[in-house]
Formats: sequence, structure tokens, C-alpha cells
Amino acid sequence: MNNYFLYYVTGVNAISFLLCGMDKRFAKKKRRRISENTLLFVSAIGGSIGFYIGMKLFSHKTLHKKFSIGIPSMILAHGMILVLLDRNGFLY
Repeated sequence: MNNYFLYYVTGVNAISFLLCGMDKRFAKKKRRRISENTLLFVSAIGGSIGFYIGMKLFSHKTLHKKFSIGIPSMILAHGMILVLLDRNGFLY
């Protein structure tokens, strides 16, 4: 697998995880929140696993259907994309 791809996926998932934790902290402190669009965008560009782990660890956005259904759906879609890329030799 391409090292740059691994760096990207690791980085975007770390950012997504951190954003989830930060938003939960902001919510508890009644501070300005990170927009749902931003959280979903970072998840959609490859950070879905990081956000899912953050959702479970921080108990954040778990009651919002947009997240409780959307994030696992993104994980499945990202998995299917990886399989297609791998089968066509794009990950080497």
C-alpha cells in the first residue's frame, strides 16, 4: 500500500477523532460548537473510523440519526472503495 495513502488515512482519522472529542468538550462547557457539516465532511473524506471511535468513546452524537446511521454507512462505503481500489491495483 502506498505510504502517502496510509499517512493520509491515519491523519484524517486522527483529526476526525480529535474533532469529535473537542465538540463534546465544547458542548459540556456550553461553548461554540464545531458544525455538524464540518464533522460529517471530515468523516466523509476518510475520517469515518476515527469519528466512529470518538462517538463511542465520548458518547457523542450517538442519538443523531445523521451520525448513528451516516458514520457506519460511510465506513462501509470507504471499505467498498478500498476493495475496488485494491482490486484494480491503485493501492500499490
